[in-house]
Amino acid sequence: MRVSKYISKWFPLFALPTLAAFILAFVIPFGMGLYLSFTKFQTVDNAQWVGLQNYVLAFTENSDFINALWFTVRFTVVSVVSVNICAYGLALLLTQALKGTNVFRAIFFLPNLIGGIVLGYVWQLLINGVLQKIASQDLTYNSAYGFWGLVIVVNWQMIGYMMIIYIAAIQNVPGEVQEAAGIDGASFFSKLIHVTIPMTASAVTICTFLTLANCLKLFDQNLALTGGAPQNQTEGLALNIFRTYYNIRNHQGVGQAKAVVFFVFVATIAFFQLRFTRSKEVDG
Repeated sequence: MRVSKYISKWFPLFALPTLAAFILAFVIPFGMGLYLSFTKFQTVDNAQWVGLQNYVLAFTENSDFINALWFTVRFTVVSVVSVNICAYGLALLLTQALKGTNVFRAIFFLPNLIGGIVLGYVWQLLINGVLQKIASQDLTYNSAYGFWGLVIVVNWQMIGYMMIIYIAAIQNVPGEVQEAAGIDGASFFSKLIHVTIPMTASAVTICTFLTLANCLKLFDQNLALTGGAPQNQTEGLALNIFRTYYNIRNHQGVGQAKAVVFFVFVATIAFFQLRFTRSKEVDG
């Protein structure tokens, strides 16, 4: 009781700095951005209210925003599935009684430490070199090259990070449960489907959320690897918003409106993904 009263007394004091930082760094800028999405502006001081005009222009002025949305959805679905399957497979392999597993864990994790811009340009050189040797083409020749190039880059960067989370979850599965399943005659795949995966469902939730959020918000790698080429066919939502805001004259409001739509889109998908995967945790 005394400890509870002590925490209640001093909690506001210790929470105040974090709360103030959250309000200053997130709530106020978000509110200003939401307001500016309904205005035409070049600076905050000269904003003129235009209502829903920016949102209408975002979807009707040209097809770039819709194309970027569709490209982002396709890329995200493929990448989320491939990253998590590969990461889980590596985690299963590296939790076996094998020599040098710690070395391999470190090797697979290292790509996550490389910045997206650097990663994009390095892989651009590698992929273009391969395409030049095979077909005398490069990433800008076909949108399929850019799509699968981005999938490869994101997988190479994110698999190691997700693998570490899955390894921690797999190692926390009680050994006696695995032994009991083995005594009952369960095969490796039966134990994987009915024991390991259900008992690591919380890690699946976390990794799915992280990969989903990162793929939807992909910017650095997209800018460096393809820059949207050819003809903006490999342009993701984040890159499209950036170019609308900075590269098109008097379109700051339209760019801001696209950013609001982007936020609602990502938040909605993340919300339903969390609800779905958490329901599977309960079932497991």
